[in-house]
Amino acid sequence: MSRVGFIGLGIMGAPMAGHLIAAGHEVFLQSRSGVPDALVERGGTACSTAKEVAEKADIIILMVPDTPHVESVLFDDAGVASGLTVGKCVVDMSSISPLATKEFAAKIAALGCDYVDAPVSGGEVGAKAGSLTIMCGGTEAAFARVLPLFELMGKNITLVGGVGDGQVCKVANQIIVALNIEAVSEALVFASKAGADPEKVRQALMGGFASSKVLEVHAERMIKRTFDPGFRIELHQKDLGLALSNARQLGVSLPNTATAQELFNACSAAGGGAWDHSGMVQALERMASHKIG
Repeated sequence: MSRVGFIGLGIMGAPMAGHLIAAGHEVFLQSRSGVPDALVERGGTACSTAKEVAEKADIIILMVPDTPHVESVLFDDAGVASGLTVGKCVVDMSSISPLATKEFAAKIAALGCDYVDAPVSGGEVGAKAGSLTIMCGGTEAAFARVLPLFELMGKNITLVGGVGDGQVCKVANQIIVALNIEAVSEALVFASKAGADPEKVRQALMGGFASSKVLEVHAERMIKRTFDPGFRIELHQKDLGLALSNARQLGVSLPNTATAQELFNACSAAGGGAWDHSGMVQALERMASHKIG
């Protein structure tokens, strides 16, 4: 069994850490919002700082919201870097900037430690079920070292390439998911305003080329008006911001990604930053003066 640190115990981090504890690993826990009592009761050990986690664990996993949070957790005075010794491994499962990831990895490597970026897809449902998709960047040796832990949290686990490539893959994933949500939203608003039953339309489309996980899961959310996250709009905004800013640096145009971001922006302006990202449909509903549900 491994000595594992887990920092960031939010909607997804807490169940992910729970799977590691359930498998018998010695898990050291820290989160800015506090360590849930349920994880300690199941056998996890609460720590007061990220440095303490790094001192006690051999593999340290981060699952925090954004690039600045990762930088702070790693490099603040009581951060992970200050508690590392040669041979340990840092795994960032957050979704952050690919360019910043490479910078962070270089600093950790200078301390004689491995670094793997391993952002995930699957949301709260996947985190609880242990069925996340995990997109990894790092050396083959580092990946092999942490793979047994990933297998407790996910099902589709891929070493995409070197450090940073996992984050590139996650940004691509978020582009696809956002555009699928936008497409499903448009289709259901159109169908509903034309007088068709949106649930019957959804059922019919599930049998053809229009079928997708978004149509299966998020279309149902849209129809039933269940917009509790899930995956918050404000986090998807962050991911599309990464896509658009990195695209500018690469000289790539992402016109539909920019449109999806504007729809998310409209939802946030209406107080919906904490809605599930399927709530994008509400921006289109306002433009159509029609609700599908």
